[in-house]
Amino acid sequence: MSIITPDHRFDDVESVRDLLRGVEYLADDGIASVVFLADRLQKPILVEGPAGTGKTQLAKSVAEMIGARLIRLQCYEGLDEAKALYEWNYKKQLLRIQAERASNTAEEWDDLHDDLFSDEFLMTRPLLEAIRADDPVVLLIDEIDRVEVETEALLLEILSDYQVSIPELGTVEATQIPLVFLTSNNTRELSEALKRRCLFLHIDYPEMDREKEIVITKVEGVTEHLADQIARIVRSIRQLELKKSPSVSETLDWARTLVLLGIDSIDADQAKETLHILLKYQTDIEKTSKELSD
Repeated sequence: MSIITPDHRFDDVESVRDLLRGVEYLADDGIASVVFLADRLQKPILVEGPAGTGKTQLAKSVAEMIGARLIRLQCYEGLDEAKALYEWNYKKQLLRIQAERASNTAEEWDDLHDDLFSDEFLMTRPLLEAIRADDPVVLLIDEIDRVEVETEALLLEILSDYQVSIPELGTVEATQIPLVFLTSNNTRELSEALKRRCLFLHIDYPEMDREKEIVITKVEGVTEHLADQIARIVRSIRQLELKKSPSVSETLDWARTLVLLGIDSIDADQAKETLHILLKYQTDIEKTSKELSD
């Protein structure tokens, strides 16, 4: 089976940025250019950066803007081939064996064996599902740094040749080349073999003006003045030595909270009273509250 190479999805970097803005993802030129190149070079994107900076949302937004189905593999410690690639439906196979138990000839048993290891009994998991799909697909391999180094080997064949080797069936080639995003929160170093196969994109906390624009775009009812205050306060909080700095998603939660409380201009007391929305550790809240008081 030959791989279908799709027509180029994007005309240029600017069109990527405009399309992402159309689905309310505010991308800078760096993000837009990597997405553009991934499409043209047919290479996966490895997206690294702090938690909550929009890495996963980028894959979701790209899928939305090109009208593709998002297939997500959520990584975790202990993830294995059966959950990532495929497994056989052993219960269904056993039922078929029991139903055919009356068969006695060797030829009939050989035919049954071939039948048992066919598509009818194959349970596809996200990686195999993505490369076998006939419709447009964006494959998101989320938090790849959570799996063991050995598990990364499962991905190398797919990311290099867009195919999967199944001992009972042979090599299953992709019917199309999906756009692939791998995200990492840098909890461990990824293998060089994996990195070589990907384009690299680092997404950090946004600049103050861009975070203000994100708040205005995403939070209904927020005023420009309030959004400006939120962006400035969050920027100053991130400069503190905290256990966990506030993410963009937490900034948005804070903005929505302030709007719901009818606050259109923040003072120190209002900020301190709502810090539990923005920060997740009591030590961080206490340190930030002291800074706000000072």
